[in-house]
Amino acid sequence: MRVEAIVQLDKRRSRVLTDEGLTFALYRGELKKYDLREGEELAPGVYDRILREVLFKRARERCLYLLKAKDRTEQEIRRKLKEGFYPPEAVESAVEFLKEYRFVDDEKYCRGYIGDYGGKKSRKQLEFELGNRGIPREMAACFLEENPVDEESQILRYLRKKGYEKEATPPKEKAKMASALARKGFSFDEIYRVMGESDYS
Repeated sequence: MRVEAIVQLDKRRSRVLTDEGLTFALYRGELKKYDLREGEELAPGVYDRILREVLFKRARERCLYLLKAKDRTEQEIRRKLKEGFYPPEAVESAVEFLKEYRFVDDEKYCRGYIGDYGGKKSRKQLEFELGNRGIPREMAACFLEENPVDEESQILRYLRKKGYEKEATPPKEKAKMASALARKGFSFDEIYRVMGESDYS
């Protein structure tokens, strides 16, 4: 394995790029310790030492720091580690550690997210947001079946807030309200049913 480039990230850290497509970040002292230089081959076993002695531990610590602020899905953790220039071996090691000690649990995350936002967001919006966080569609659908979203109450709450009155609100305003609700993931069928409107025009 050869070091293709060493790119400074900040005053203390640099990103190391190898000819095998690997990227990892080290502090200045670590570059010296492992004698890494642009254009030179790594001595046998050096990369494995860097993984064992530095990157595995640092990736775990980074994960625990991220999880202090809020729960995250496995995909979010993987993304954050990749953005932090951790190589695949360090990412896998950290994720296995988190799963072993139940620091990351996508099912628990999914259930908690629906519990927190099921009264504020449409089913479609919840599925979309959970999908963006790496939750499989089948898992989200399963938990949403167990905890159905009361879309009618959410639509009614929005209409009351906007001062909707079936007889008094002009058709143009009704259409604007319906479009705003549709952008939140509610179906037009449900929106107009709650509005008490049979005519969508």
